[in-house]
Amino acid sequence: MLLCIVTLVSVTNNKSNIIMATRQQLEDAYIDHVLTRGERPVSVYVFAKDQGITEQEFYDHFASFDAIEAAVWTESVETTIQQAQGQEVWNGYSAREKALSFFYSYTEYLKSKRSFVVYSLKQIPPGFLTPAVMKGAKELFDVFANEVIQQGLESKELEDRPFFAKRYKDGLWAQFVFILNFWVKDSSTGFEKTDEAIEKGVNLTFDLYQRSPIDSMLEYGKFLAQNAGFNFSHK
Repeated sequence: MLLCIVTLVSVTNNKSNIIMATRQQLEDAYIDHVLTRGERPVSVYVFAKDQGITEQEFYDHFASFDAIEAAVWTESVETTIQQAQGQEVWNGYSAREKALSFFYSYTEYLKSKRSFVVYSLKQIPPGFLTPAVMKGAKELFDVFANEVIQQGLESKELEDRPFFAKRYKDGLWAQFVFILNFWVKDSSTGFEKTDEAIEKGVNLTFDLYQRSPIDSMLEYGKFLAQNAGFNFSHK
């Protein structure tokens, strides 16, 4: 009985490994195709045939070529978050330092996929802040950004402004898009200009999220509005 259970577990694990390996192989094959030929495969049928699998087997892993590209983008964010959070110093970081660490780690990770990133971004129409292939990546990033921002609010590192605090994560996503596009166009040695853009951009964003004289002015204005009927008359 025990032997049967062990055999079943072994078969299940091997099947899982085969599925994951095939999925990764399809990703790699797709990336190789678009980078060497400059365009997508003619069809899923032709692509699957070139990989020695049936069209049905392709759809067991991906619904379309867009789904493959979306998976690559999602995995890039997921891997970066895992690597950043795996640092021994992570728990001691401030919210600002965690954001900086993520962006530095992200552009470092993307170096191994730069050619694909350049290709994929060229397919996106101008003006799209969140293209379809990056929706999964944005969902993961939003969860990460919310955690970082919540830490900043609880520690008083960031100002908890009514209505606006809920949109802080959107500012970090805007930084994500800006830094990504900056990095793609960066021709400096070691992408040092991108590192500078990350430092200045993220620091500016967090400076805006911190308490400032404007917050004091708004509070004073609110106080005056609520006490407009004060009376200094004396008996």
